[in-house]
Amino acid sequence: MSDISKSIQPAPSVALGLLKALKSFALLRESWVGMIGVGLVAFWLLVALLAPLVAPFEPNAQLQPMAKPGTAFAAGGSFWLGTDQLGRDVLSRIIWGSRTVLVYAPLATFCAYVVGIVMGLAAGYYRGWIDEVLSFVANAILSFPVLVLYVLVISTIGPSGLNIVIAITFASAPGIMRIVRGLVLDLRNRDYVAAAQTRGEPGWYIMLIEILPNARGPLIVDACLRLGYVVITIGVLGFLGLGLPPPDPDWGGMINFSRPFVQIMPHMVIFPCIAISSLVLGFNLLADGLREISLRD
Repeated sequence: MSDISKSIQPAPSVALGLLKALKSFALLRESWVGMIGVGLVAFWLLVALLAPLVAPFEPNAQLQPMAKPGTAFAAGGSFWLGTDQLGRDVLSRIIWGSRTVLVYAPLATFCAYVVGIVMGLAAGYYRGWIDEVLSFVANAILSFPVLVLYVLVISTIGPSGLNIVIAITFASAPGIMRIVRGLVLDLRNRDYVAAAQTRGEPGWYIMLIEILPNARGPLIVDACLRLGYVVITIGVLGFLGLGLPPPDPDWGGMINFSRPFVQIMPHMVIFPCIAISSLVLGFNLLADGLREISLRD
């Protein structure tokens, strides 16, 4: 085989990496833990997509204050999960609140991964002063308690959906950077990377086409786990009054708003807590299933 033909031999590509990632998701049917996680996540996705159809009432409509679960509404219908102190249907607000979580949690996680992957690839591949500077910045941010960082960022720039994404990206990207950096330090010494360097491929090509697809396994599992953490974070920010401004349905905000009445009307707090817990459990079980599949591969 000539030198020219050797130089154009196919390398691990983004498309191949994506196909293998999809294969891992397809193999989830072999893991009952993963399938339970898929079921929980799929349930909330359907609820969010079909919110206008399945919600029995408008989320901000003030109908009948402090109604207990199962109370019939005089104008028709029932309050299956009761109402809050303003008379808003708890079930409808949970259904509409799922849209908030399932929009901002994946968006914030994606943005954090973009920033973290870029930093990790650069630090692990180029090493030297780039690694030292990026690692110092990451370690400085990670030295602060995460909740304190969220409160500082949101308090500074104000509560909104976009600012929640910015705060989560700022606090989460350094942790992702350290994971990616560790993977790159191992993969940069592989033969296919040396072959790409010999062919004269630019650094960005080697990092994105040769290294990143081969680091997909741990990153996919971490992304599922981190989605669960972000769901909790959004709930905590809402509970602290740093989430979406009222009256937008927000699971954490619902818990905070109804907290003074938890002893006499516990349903107003319990059901949003169950919603948060079930979605987080779904992401965690999905991550466990993916990890099982990766260990078999």
